[in-house]
Amino acid sequence: MDVHVTLSGRGDLAAQIYRQLLEAVLDGRLRSGERLPPTRELAGRLDVSRNTVAVAYDRLVADGFLIGRAGAGTFVSAEPVRGRAAPTGVVRPRAVWRSITGPATTGSYASGPDRPDAPYGSGARRAAYDFRVGVPDAELFPMESWRRLVSRELRRGGGGYGDPSGHEGLREAIARHIGISRSVRAGAGDVLITSGAQQALDLVGRVLIEPGAFVAVEEPGYPPARLLFRSLGARVVGVPVDGEGLDVSAIPSAARLVYVTPSHQFPLGTPMSLARRAALLAWAERRNAVVIEDDYDSEFRFGDRPLEPLQSLDRAGRVIYVGSFSKTLLPMLRLGFLVAPASLGPALRAAKRLTDWHGELPTQAALARFVDEGLLARHIRKATRVYAARHALISATLSEDDRLRLVPSAAGLHLCARLAPGVSVRQRPGLGVERLDAYCGETPVQPGLVIGYGAIQQGAIPGGLELLRRSLVVPAAPEAPRPLA
Repeated sequence: MDVHVTLSGRGDLAAQIYRQLLEAVLDGRLRSGERLPPTRELAGRLDVSRNTVAVAYDRLVADGFLIGRAGAGTFVSAEPVRGRAAPTGVVRPRAVWRSITGPATTGSYASGPDRPDAPYGSGARRAAYDFRVGVPDAELFPMESWRRLVSRELRRGGGGYGDPSGHEGLREAIARHIGISRSVRAGAGDVLITSGAQQALDLVGRVLIEPGAFVAVEEPGYPPARLLFRSLGARVVGVPVDGEGLDVSAIPSAARLVYVTPSHQFPLGTPMSLARRAALLAWAERRNAVVIEDDYDSEFRFGDRPLEPLQSLDRAGRVIYVGSFSKTLLPMLRLGFLVAPASLGPALRAAKRLTDWHGELPTQAALARFVDEGLLARHIRKATRVYAARHALISATLSEDDRLRLVPSAAGLHLCARLAPGVSVRQRPGLGVERLDAYCGETPVQPGLVIGYGAIQQGAIPGGLELLRRSLVVPAAPEAPRPLA
């Protein structure tokens, strides 16, 4: 163990070494069982006599914090030591962070260890019937093929800094992929690789949002985007969404940035109509505004042909197209991208460089080969069949219940159902399903459910839906007045 000790002055040097090692043990920086450097080695690094270090070690052994083993060295005592908390501090974040801290997820009808939105790696138990939103089925991912591609890139060596825009081969592969699958007009030079869609939104916000600027988002909408824009100093305003998508007539005239999910509105699932798309682009041109088009869940489609993306309809260079592989592949890969007008390219690349310079180049290179070898297209076809079956089963089951009103949807990893008037949901152990009103930043919409089907297997869906239906509560009808005697 390489222990850091700093000596100052000509005072009792052994006492200084003793105190700093003691603090390291008490704070948990030196853990039980870890080996300390030999006295001769530490003395050489500190430029003191070996006896000075030995005195400090002997005191720690006598106090029970270290233990010497003949022929093996000196170790931190095996007895557990309670770590001391770091100082609380007096520094406080900006006021906006008091309302943002905590997971940027939604509320659910589960509580405690059955919460479906517990963070990855938290150790919390997932709900037995896990209808979490936005989580793909990891078992569908071709892990062996991916491992082969990543291993190949790691064997190639290298290790220097790269282009902030990302791996050139991946940018070329993405430009071809979204050009064929989504009719997005872009070359490799228009693509910037990011750590997921959230970083893409962060980069756009850094480049475009002035403190106090108005940003329009969908209501209900995607909470992490809303919170991110607020953290950057924007005044975020929710704009209602109806059966055709964002109500363009309700966008505040002061807004200069509009965030939308037109292909598969999050969380309702309805696509934005062609008339609304045209109206939004016309509004942006009149107001000198920018539109962020988040193509959320557009890869998995089960029915209607997709409409043209805003980016391909845009003729004025006002649309920034954002995409991610978190739902298509796996969230842990943290791979996304954006396609921006050429006028924003230099600033966005500079923002990326200042943020984290660039992402993991071996992973990006592996994804480029994954796309070029046809593995991405094959995976999407396979996953779409699986998700379509789950979507159909949930839709068919819940459409038979008059306490729910399904919102039409033909894509993605979730669907939405509004509750009929007067119906409420009772919490049930083992059931993890999310609330529609938790996706609202301002005026809550009609109560409803957002039901994901990426994290639950087909065979578990009937049991989960039965538990869900038993959770729906209809208020008892009032008793008829009794006739007077």
